[in-house]
Amino acid sequence: MTAGPTIPRRGVITESMSDYLGSHPGLKYVFFGGKGGVGKTVMAGATALWAAEQGRRTLLASTNPVHSLSGLLDQNVFGKHTPVSGVPKLWAYEIDTRETIERSKREIREKIQWFLKFAEISTKADEFVESATMNPAFEESAMFENMIDLMFKNEYDIYVFDTAPTANARRLLGMSKVYSLWVNKMLKSREEAQSLRQMLSFSKKKEEDPLMDYLVDFQKRMAHARELLTDEQRTAFFFVTLPEALPIAVITRFINWFHEFGIPVGGVIVNMRIDRSMVGADSAEFVRNRLTMQDEHMETIWDLFDGQVRAIVPLFETEVRGVAMLRRLAQAVFAAAAPAAPAG
Repeated sequence: MTAGPTIPRRGVITESMSDYLGSHPGLKYVFFGGKGGVGKTVMAGATALWAAEQGRRTLLASTNPVHSLSGLLDQNVFGKHTPVSGVPKLWAYEIDTRETIERSKREIREKIQWFLKFAEISTKADEFVESATMNPAFEESAMFENMIDLMFKNEYDIYVFDTAPTANARRLLGMSKVYSLWVNKMLKSREEAQSLRQMLSFSKKKEEDPLMDYLVDFQKRMAHARELLTDEQRTAFFFVTLPEALPIAVITRFINWFHEFGIPVGGVIVNMRIDRSMVGADSAEFVRNRLTMQDEHMETIWDLFDGQVRAIVPLFETEVRGVAMLRRLAQAVFAAAAPAAPAG
């Protein structure tokens, strides 16, 4: 009698974090997201450290406007690629949000001035710049540009990104699609305007159009960004949650959204799980109640994400800070898959 296919048991990690990375040897862009306060930064840090210690030249970068990498690593990594002390092949970088925004404003001013001159419109660019940069999404747009600049330079074997809270990360990574739609409309409008201008011109000589050249280049740039962000062999977005109702609800909603945008979801990491072996009948009632609550939410996690859970990380007795604690965390994140502890 031929044995049937093995059916994975519920409540078991079927593909661990190390298994997933092992089955995606070309993975180059790794993102961590989730609700604020769930441990995205420490998970990104542990993963970057693990990758570096596997011999891969690694950049750990923060696209979160509220940076915490310097605090995590106990060294200043703000504003430049900085070697991480004690970890060969690992660099860290907190993007200077203010500098990024100011640089973007300068570039926009230059483009608007150059367009107004080309279009023979006599007005100042500053009013247009203020209008363009007062949009609340401008900061995210500037961060997105900085992020894809890093990706395009291709200076490292692997990039690990600590993103902003998930709502911002959603917009950040979705911008490649939004930009593409916008550029396509701009190109169509520009072609129509160029055709009309040619018809009204006494000269039949085709004029150079720097704005059209810029839009075409920008379209190619966004297409390449989208190609990278939707390539499941090169990109993965991991969601971090706690065994609590609100973080679970947040990532449930956004996992569906990421699927719709075609951004590959690598899986879910559960953080701060209380170690059952450390809790007894004489433990504080608060601790026992928290464990019971976590057990209930773990049932929800298995219902929603069974087959996608890559690691269950314990609640440590101290904060994760410094390279030594990151190594300890990395051991937990990249441990071999094991059955989850029973809930009773």
